[in-house]
Amino acid sequence: MTLLPVLLPLAPTATLTSRIAEHISTALTVHQAPAAFVNQERQHMRTAQFGVTANRSVVGVMTEFARLADIHHHDDPAVDLVELAIRLAATPCSPLYSRNISPDRELIATLQAITS
Repeated sequence: MTLLPVLLPLAPTATLTSRIAEHISTALTVHQAPAAFVNQERQHMRTAQFGVTANRSVVGVMTEFARLADIHHHDDPAVDLVELAIRLAATPCSPLYSRNISPDRELIATLQAITS
């Protein structure tokens, strides 16, 4: 679990599930994930389902990202969602302290482990 933030507009909700893969692919590409990895992830995301989580760490990180996103957006109202997600990805997250500290570093480590 990398906790990599991906931000996308909720509206229109009718197309949300069909837009998720595109936005996750963009986030992975921006973080320089290899194209083969991005394509593989897109294949896994052909279908999407929403559900609840009992993982309090994930909920806590999402809550903190939402708070920080508001702060960053307030400081720079022109920031787009991709740039905002990049900023959030560098945020230290307590579930990652014992490994790579932030989602961007955790993604790098995950990609290195997969490709080596």
